[in-house]
Amino acid sequence: MKAACQSGNDTTVAARVAGEDIRCGDFVTVLNELVELPSYLWSCSSLSLPPEDPIRFRYIPHDTGTPMKVVGVCLPFVYVESDRGAVSTLDTRLKQIVRLDHKCARKVWKRLQAKPKRKKR
Repeated sequence: MKAACQSGNDTTVAARVAGEDIRCGDFVTVLNELVELPSYLWSCSSLSLPPEDPIRFRYIPHDTGTPMKVVGVCLPFVYVESDRGAVSTLDTRLKQIVRLDHKCARKVWKRLQAKPKRKKR
């Protein structure tokens, strides 16, 4: 059995990036996010923790991989625009950001912009 691969579909890799290396015009996405909860809300353990000690854990957001365009950087904050034009703030202390390959992200960005908006009922 032979398999053929089209030469125009090269695989790219997202690169972990420090906040000071992010520039306007870059395409980024959130790889994972740090969440802190007060220990009294943590009922998944038999350990008794002081109430002032937070429980920290990382999770992967549901929209990870969606390209966002950087419109401003004022560390620790990165201001990004979604494909629909909504601007939001990413806090680099809580979110690990990766830089996407510019060519690949731009292609996906344009396809997301062309996607028709759903009507609310």
